[in-house]
Amino acid sequence: MEIYDSLNPQQQKAVFSKAKYIRVIAGAGSGKTRVLTLRMVHLIQDLNVRPYKICALTFTNKASLEMKDRLKLYIGEGGSGVWLSTIHSLCVRILREDINALDYPRNFTILDATDQRTVLKEAYREFNFDVKEISLNSAIDYISNMKGAEVSVKRAYEMAYKSDLDLKKAKLYEYYDNRLKKMYGLDFDDLLLFTVRLFKKHSAILQKWQQRHDHLLVDEFQDIDHLQYTLITQLVGTQNSLYVVGDPDQTIYTWRGADVNIILDFTKQFKPNETVYLTQNYRSTSNILKGANALISHNKYREEKDLFTELESDHRILHMTLNSQEEEANWIVSRVMEIEASGVPYNDIAVLYRSNYLSRAIEKALILNSIPYIIYGGLRFYDRAEIKDVLSYLRMLVVADDLSFLRTVNLPKRGLGPKAIDRLRAVSFEKQISLYEVAKNYNPFKGQQQASLAGYVALIEKLKVLSLEKTLDQLISDILDLSLLRQYYTEAHELDRVENVKELISDARSFMNMYPEANLDEYLQSVALYGDKSEIVEDALQLMTIHASKGLEFDHVFICGLSEGVFPNERSMSDGKRGLEEERRLAYVAMTRAKKRLYLSDSQGFSFVLNKGQVTSRFINEIDEEVIDHQQMGYYGQIEQKPSATEVNNYLRAGQTGQKQIRYAKGDVVIHTTFGEGIVIRLDDGVADIAFNHPYGLKTIVVNHPALSKKEKQYDA
Repeated sequence: MEIYDSLNPQQQKAVFSKAKYIRVIAGAGSGKTRVLTLRMVHLIQDLNVRPYKICALTFTNKASLEMKDRLKLYIGEGGSGVWLSTIHSLCVRILREDINALDYPRNFTILDATDQRTVLKEAYREFNFDVKEISLNSAIDYISNMKGAEVSVKRAYEMAYKSDLDLKKAKLYEYYDNRLKKMYGLDFDDLLLFTVRLFKKHSAILQKWQQRHDHLLVDEFQDIDHLQYTLITQLVGTQNSLYVVGDPDQTIYTWRGADVNIILDFTKQFKPNETVYLTQNYRSTSNILKGANALISHNKYREEKDLFTELESDHRILHMTLNSQEEEANWIVSRVMEIEASGVPYNDIAVLYRSNYLSRAIEKALILNSIPYIIYGGLRFYDRAEIKDVLSYLRMLVVADDLSFLRTVNLPKRGLGPKAIDRLRAVSFEKQISLYEVAKNYNPFKGQQQASLAGYVALIEKLKVLSLEKTLDQLISDILDLSLLRQYYTEAHELDRVENVKELISDARSFMNMYPEANLDEYLQSVALYGDKSEIVEDALQLMTIHASKGLEFDHVFICGLSEGVFPNERSMSDGKRGLEEERRLAYVAMTRAKKRLYLSDSQGFSFVLNKGQVTSRFINEIDEEVIDHQQMGYYGQIEQKPSATEVNNYLRAGQTGQKQIRYAKGDVVIHTTFGEGIVIRLDDGVADIAFNHPYGLKTIVVNHPALSKKEKQYDA
């Protein structure tokens, strides 16, 4: 078929493989999404597999939608029956159908990150815990880790008996667990845990779902954790085929449970199998790719492969060493301005960093130079307060859970403050019913407060009726008007919020067009799972962490902060070789985001974060010197060539093979044949920073360079 004609031989092998268990090791920029999509096309059109017998799992909604669009482009509506979703969406689908077997209702509530924080804030107030002692994020991570390891609340207490801090965390875990059970709520961890538990306890249900799909395809297989892997193996069983795509060199999420062993050991777990390597890169130039290959080759725990490309370029990787973070930021900004002046849009330029704090100096320099920028991965659309407000009203119409009630009952203000809420909670606890049932069926207050509460109940009941009559976009508009939220935002001059809720109406309309038969509950379900909605922004420079950059690409990429201890990160390296290898994989991911030009930078001087002086990252010296230029900013602002690792090693070898080797120490006075007299201010692996007199300033020189000698000490007679 014509759609297969442009595939290279490796891609064809991956698409047409006849093996039952297939592992595709897909290097960066090697066209894995296209291969995965065409594999489904091949199953449907060439092997006559019915679309609904295929299940393809991705890790983001964005990737899922992209694959749906490609599938439709290739075979039209013929592929509409394929189940294409994130792994969490699949779990929701399974649980909505069979969670009753675990004594849970099918209309359970899905809690997102904001909902989790709301529940924990209640616990902090009840126990009088200090958020400065245990941050909300650390509490959420603790609970997630306990759940992931299948540690019960009782066991958490047993594990924490020697630590007051861990006892407090266990208490938060207990409160959180009880609150979710009371409201029949599941967070994202629970979606997986409950599904795996369901399959373990009920073999008939597991068999039903194993028979639902014959072919399971999994994208980004290098990023799955052990619980996800368990679910995948459950669904595959002994009869179904498994097709996984991933790259061990891009495993960068071990801190959230990903285990590179899962993809590396695939061939041991599934037999017979076939592994196909996709090594032709269609994104980056040859110099960028050679540099990235050289770097990642220093990792020992990986699948050997070397990416290649047919995209040639005269531009080498540029590495720049600056004297301070501010100087580094100013250099980056000046280069960005040059690139933009040459006709490249800001959107095609990205600045990547290992840790968030590194953006400070860059942001300041950008603001001073009036360069528009966005921090990618900042506050997401559905996390904005005004969006959560409207969605909570919508949830009141479906499940009327306590979290949604607490967010909406006094928004806009209805005179129902903390004391009134405490009264409602007391009745709720006494009667063992929800807060909304208290508000609807009892009269807990007198006078104006009771009138306000009754007005809120009347509003919700009216909206419930409207939800049966109106389209989703009309319903949201009615919520804004009848609740007075639109008026509230307008009178507060919150024009951005007004525009955002208008965008939510547009989003609802798009959802209806895509899923005309869907109901309000399904829309809320999709929103709860939807974490990467793209937004249209003006032309702006992209700033982001390297983790956030995964899956993206830009014509020009700057990677800043390449100092030892910063990148590779000092804390991450506490895990020994495995930690260092993950940091190297992270650097590899960062480098392979670049399509045309790659700029690397580091700064010298004292770091208050590291509490020591900074030296250039070891990763710089691991890049093939044939493809990188090293420069440094001189003491007086002039750009100079910096000695390469090869030059350093050559001079060191010369000193070891007959040339008299001079031992230098910090503070030594030296003589250079060109720069004159200077003082050694720093030594590092055969290279010295030497301060010379005006006009030469600070120079970095190999200590065994023949032009350099130590000045003999002068003694008084």
